[in-house]
Amino acid sequence: MTSPKIDQKFIENGAQKVTDTELEKVVNKSEDIKKKFTASGPLKRFIEDGQLLISVVKDYRAGTFRQVPYGTIAAIAFTLIYVFNPLDLVPDVLPIVGQIDDAAVVAACMMLVEHDLYTYKMWKQGKEEK
Repeated sequence: MTSPKIDQKFIENGAQKVTDTELEKVVNKSEDIKKKFTASGPLKRFIEDGQLLISVVKDYRAGTFRQVPYGTIAAIAFTLIYVFNPLDLVPDVLPIVGQIDDAAVVAACMMLVEHDLYTYKMWKQGKEEK
């Protein structure tokens, strides 16, 4: 059996299964998820992106930001839960190798939601300037 290809289609398929329960999990586990994006290992490149992804889910869940499609939020939630789950395609207990698939999933998600994430970032900056 071969492993599924980690690409935008992988994220889209996973996002189709995301429910409010998973959004709530991202919000409730946000601090633990942030810890996965550390200054060492394959996810270090995505530290700021990880924080932004968590933030958009929190604001969407709170109802303060609804300017992107639910599919974008579902894709982000799927990605964050994937990163949080230590027993994904390649278990995180395997040093470095276990995080490479996590980094690939984050990269694919970033490409998929780039435009909507930019919209969120501009909204957030405008909100902070007030």
